[in-house]
Amino acid sequence: MEIGAAAAIGMGLAAGLSAAGSAIGDGLACGRAIEGIARQPEARGNVMTLMFISVGLIESLPIIGIVVAFILMGKM
Repeated sequence: MEIGAAAAIGMGLAAGLSAAGSAIGDGLACGRAIEGIARQPEARGNVMTLMFISVGLIESLPIIGIVVAFILMGKM
C-alpha cells in the first residue's frame, strides 16, 4: 500500500472514530446527568456543572482526532 493511501485511510479513521467515541460519551454523560437530576432535583446545580465539565473534556477527543488527521494529510 502506498503511503498516501494509508494516510488517507488513517485520516478517515482518526476523524470518524474520534467523533463516534465522543458522541457515545456525550450521550452517556448527559443521560446519566438527567437520571441523577430526576432522582435528586436539589443537586441539579452540582450535577449540571460536573456534566458540562465532563462534556467539555469529552469533546477534546474529536479536536485531537482532527489534528491527527491534518498531520496525516501533510504526509500525503
